[in-house]
Order: sequence, then structure tokens, then C-alpha cells
Amino acid sequence: MSTAGDIVPDSERRGFIGGLPPRLRPYASLMRLDRPIGTWLLYWPCAWSVALAGVGGRWDLFLWLFLGAFAMRSAGCVYNDVVDRDLDKRVERTKLRPLASRRVSLQSAWLLIGVLCAIGLVVLAQLNRTAAIVSLVSVAPVAAYPFMKRITWWPQAWLGLVFSWGALVGWPAVRGTLDWPALLLWFGSIAWVIGYDTLYAIQDLEDDALVGVKSSARRLGGKAPVGVAIFYAIAVILWGAAVWAVRPDWLALFALAPAALHLANQALRADPKDGEGALKLFRSNRTAGFLVFLGMLVVGLSSR
Repeated sequence: MSTAGDIVPDSERRGFIGGLPPRLRPYASLMRLDRPIGTWLLYWPCAWSVALAGVGGRWDLFLWLFLGAFAMRSAGCVYNDVVDRDLDKRVERTKLRPLASRRVSLQSAWLLIGVLCAIGLVVLAQLNRTAAIVSLVSVAPVAAYPFMKRITWWPQAWLGLVFSWGALVGWPAVRGTLDWPALLLWFGSIAWVIGYDTLYAIQDLEDDALVGVKSSARRLGGKAPVGVAIFYAIAVILWGAAVWAVRPDWLALFALAPAALHLANQALRADPKDGEGALKLFRSNRTAGFLVFLGMLVVGLSSR
């Protein structure tokens, strides 16, 4: 007779994770190595901030911050599963996660978090004092995030706070101080995260309702596409304000046009009844983030 621990999700039988030794697959699954989209979404605000600051000769920061985004996103996924392990057992989409199915022990999960945080400390050592302090401040809101969906209808807003934190790190890593452009980038990124994570939450509407988990998608209901459009519009306006703070030139704002059109297309195609389609739109934000990055890089390099 099979036990819960003997059953593994299809994601551990194929792709990158499927090619790993069987004993490593549950840990790779905990880190979501089969879904790198999360790393990209955490990384882009870091890259935008460095780019808008003009890079300052620190091209290596793009690589260091990507490593940091990978390590911290992976650690965050493991921590989220530690907190949600009992809840995950009750949701069809998550019941086979390694901790929920007891294929990984709680002690091993905490050890993995420690290793990933050690990698994060290596990245932290590459930053100046201001950027390092700003990075460390993020620990508290990150630790609180998994509990937000039990407290508020807008856990996506809290996710925005933490997933956008890199915007507050990249700028001082280049310029040594935390200035208004970084704050405007951060606020804009928060709106962007609320928008794309509302799309992500559409796929879980039924399961979330069954277990009592709150989300912006549940709160907005059939108006979710309108909500996504509003938050994306706020994001573009705030990013434009950040650009203007660096280069007050109407022409510079056109650097954000490709990203704005991409986000508008997402909002127009969003359907609260199409979970699979919403997931595809959510994943397309890797491209949206890249388009914003190109715009910030053009403005930042032309303003130095």
C-alpha cells in the first residue's frame, strides 16, 4: 500500500528536477527549482534600481543581486512551506509538497533555509554599508508574509512590500544613499506585484475559498481584471515619476512605453474564470520586468 510519502508530484518526475538523484528531488521541489519565475520577479526590482542609478561601474552587481534573489526566493519558498505545511495538506494543488506529504523533515527544511541564507550573506558582503543595512531590514516583513493570507484580504500587498525590496537596495548599492527615485521604484513595484499576484491567485480561487485563505482575487471577484489594470497603471505612473526624478525629460518617459503596452495587454486579456490563462499572464511578467529594466538602463546610463 502506498503512503503519502511514497507519492510524488509529476513535477519531480520530469524536467530539471526529474534529472536529479531521487534523494535531492524533494529539496529541489521545496526551492521551486522547476519554477524560476519567482527568482526573476524578485530580481527585476534590484536590477531596475541599479540601472536607474546609472550602474556606477558596478556591473557585477547585476550578477550578485541575481544570486541573492535566487537564494532568498528559494529560502522564502522553503519557509513558506514550513509555515503552511498543515494548510497545504488540505489543498489539492499543494498537498504533495515535500513538507505537507512528509517527504522532507521539518529539521531538514530549516537546515536548507540556513544554507540558502548563508549564500545570501555572501551577497550581502558585496554591498556597501547602506545597501547592506537596507537588505537586512527586509527580514522582518519577509518572515511575516506567510501569515498575511490568514489576516487580510490583501496578502498581495504584503508580498509587494517584500518582493519589491530590491528596489531599495540597488540604488544605494551604486550611489551610497537611499534617495527618492529608489522609493518611487519601490512603490511602483509594489503596485506591479499586487497586479501580477492577483492574476496568480485566480487559479486558486476555489481551493482558497474552501480552506478560508484570503486573497485579492477573492476580494475583487469578477472585477479582478479591472483591479489588475488599476494597479498596473499605478505602477507605470510611479515608475515614470522615478524616471522623471533622474531625468526630467518627457522623452525619457517613452523608455517605459514597451512595458506599459505589455502590462495593458495582460490586463485586457485577464479573465477571472480562466485560471490557466491567468497563470500564463502571470508568468509573462518576466518579460514585463525585462522591458522595464531596459527602460531604466537607457535612462540611467544617459543621465550620468
